[in-house]
Amino acid sequence: MKSYQLIHQLISLVEELEAENSGHEISIQDFAGFLMNKVGNINGDVSINEVRFGDGDSTALNIAYQLDNNIGRLFVFMSRYAKSYIKKALEGTPLQTAEDFTALAILLTHPHLSKSKLISYNLQEKTSGTEVIRRLVANGLVRQWDDAIDKRSKHIAITDEGKALLYRIFEHTSYVGKIITGKLTVAEKFTLQYLLQKLENFHLEHYEKKTISSKEDLKALAEEITREEGRPRNSK
Repeated sequence: MKSYQLIHQLISLVEELEAENSGHEISIQDFAGFLMNKVGNINGDVSINEVRFGDGDSTALNIAYQLDNNIGRLFVFMSRYAKSYIKKALEGTPLQTAEDFTALAILLTHPHLSKSKLISYNLQEKTSGTEVIRRLVANGLVRQWDDAIDKRSKHIAITDEGKALLYRIFEHTSYVGKIITGKLTVAEKFTLQYLLQKLENFHLEHYEKKTISSKEDLKALAEEITREEGRPRNSK
């Protein structure tokens, strides 16, 4: 039985909680709180069923399995899974990448945008964003024109061909959305959506304000977050 070790750990934790409570009857709520406290006190010494890692460097594994690092690694994996599914959904269309699709979808919801604004909304660097726009224009999916006031600026809008293509693709990207959320329950999906939106709000603010442009900025922000974590919730 593959889960025997986990069951054994749970039994040991229940025994530990019972010992702390002098033999009094404990509830699932008691155990949940106790378990969360235990998890919160783990400092990297964690065993996770990660099929990609061996056991040749315990120091590296402890770093990888630290809570924040582990979450970050899982985000990277989820992003790669999602991109591979979207690529399948785009097969047989002029759209080459997920960024092509999201740029066109953003334009669908606006009468027009400046090129720089679209690139920003699509969370891209200028070079890669410009290449996406070039492909969309070349395929007749968007049109562009000079700004009436600032001739150096260009505006773009989705064409009827672009709209028709998107609505054909939406069927398949809906399948992608269903697959990405896997077999989570509806309640789990709402919880995940809430947490991801909270993270999106945090990261979008830093992206728009361009607060992270160097290794020093990474360190400063990480230290600020660490200080915030150590403060009581009601402190200002």
